[in-house]
Amino acid sequence: MHLTAFNMLAARSGGEGGDFLAMAGWVLVVICAIIVVAIGIVFIQFFATWLQAFMAKAGVSFASLIGMRLRKVNLQQIVQSKITVSQAGLGDITTNMLESHYLAGGRVPNVVRAMIAAHRARISLDWSKAAAIDLAGRDVLDAVQTSVNPKVIDVPNAATGRTTIDAVAKDGIQLKVKARVTVRTNIQQLIGGATEETIIARVGEGIVTSIGSADTYKHVLENPDSISKTVLHKGLDAGTAFEILSIDIADVDVGDNVGAKLQADQAESDKRRFQAEAEKRRALAVAQEQEFTATAQQNRAKVIEAEAQIPLAMAEAFRSGHLGIMDYYKMRNVMADTQMRESLGGGSAPDGGKK
Repeated sequence: MHLTAFNMLAARSGGEGGDFLAMAGWVLVVICAIIVVAIGIVFIQFFATWLQAFMAKAGVSFASLIGMRLRKVNLQQIVQSKITVSQAGLGDITTNMLESHYLAGGRVPNVVRAMIAAHRARISLDWSKAAAIDLAGRDVLDAVQTSVNPKVIDVPNAATGRTTIDAVAKDGIQLKVKARVTVRTNIQQLIGGATEETIIARVGEGIVTSIGSADTYKHVLENPDSISKTVLHKGLDAGTAFEILSIDIADVDVGDNVGAKLQADQAESDKRRFQAEAEKRRALAVAQEQEFTATAQQNRAKVIEAEAQIPLAMAEAFRSGHLGIMDYYKMRNVMADTQMRESLGGGSAPDGGKK
């Protein structure tokens, strides 16, 4: 119809004006055709997704689908999540909320499943809280599941390479303990709350304190529940993302006699210390003996030197007239008599024999 009108107009017009109108008509026709084809392509491309959401009463419009495509959002993920929350009765969660969480880098399907699980379990959890937990790096679905179905934590964690918590009672006997802690997630403290490692560390500390305060290891073996009671009263779940429901002592084994071993080590250390001190005193005595021997040798040398001066002095006395020959002989007789007396006195034995 449009072509006929333009042809008639072109036929009536003559010259260049008629040609211009004909060309403008063809351009307009091409533009309209392109628009129709584009609308058809868009309709075909988004119709299946829109129809799926429409049939599920999810409330996703064509404009929302086009906007998500332009923002490079995963259409199928958002629409499927919106259908899921709508069918679960969570109509207050809008498409914009899902899209915003997706653009923020969150795991939309995981958060949606967590919201449905919390809704069915009658756990207070709104979308903003769940999205914040997910963006914080926590698994919100696992947190909700753990809140509904408590899980058991082994103390100590075998992944750390330790299999038991070792502690020593007051009597010096070592005990090796394995514990199992039943916890459930405290969703309100999930953001900023301490993780399982803190629970394991606190429970281990409580076990060591409880055993260390026991007077004897037999008391712990007779009443292993005293450990769990003591630990539970400490409020170990404060500031954590979990609530401790129970602490059960799975196994208690008797280890080494640490007290006796420490005493033996102390005795061996004292022995080595005393030996070192005795060796020091012996070395000092030997050094003093060597010093005394050297002093005696020095004094003996002085005596010999003094005795060597006697003949010289006697010769000088003879020359100066202070000593006569008779005086010299008397002195020699006295010395010989003294030497004989010393020989007789020192040579007689108790039995009358000679040495």
